[in-house]
Amino acid sequence: MKVNKEDVLKIAHLARLELNPNEIEPMQESINKVLDWMEALNAVNTDHVEPLVHMTPAMNQFREDVAKQDLSKEKALALGPDTNEQYFKVPQVIE
Repeated sequence: MKVNKEDVLKIAHLARLELNPNEIEPMQESINKVLDWMEALNAVNTDHVEPLVHMTPAMNQFREDVAKQDLSKEKALALGPDTNEQYFKVPQVIE
């Protein structure tokens, strides 16, 4: 299957892309290359290949959900550019 200029313009319209006239031909060639690649993939016999569920055999390693305090309030406030003894000072957002 090959796309023509009209197909490229329709695809660009659906994707809300504005193509210059000099961009249409390179886009057409690019889309046709992708379609050729897909046709090559479709030609591969995958009858005895099991579907891939995960890229690696590793499964999620969940840690115990335990609350802990890694950063003290004093250390956190020391990282802020403008603070008082309890809070970060920020610009007023409500007038």
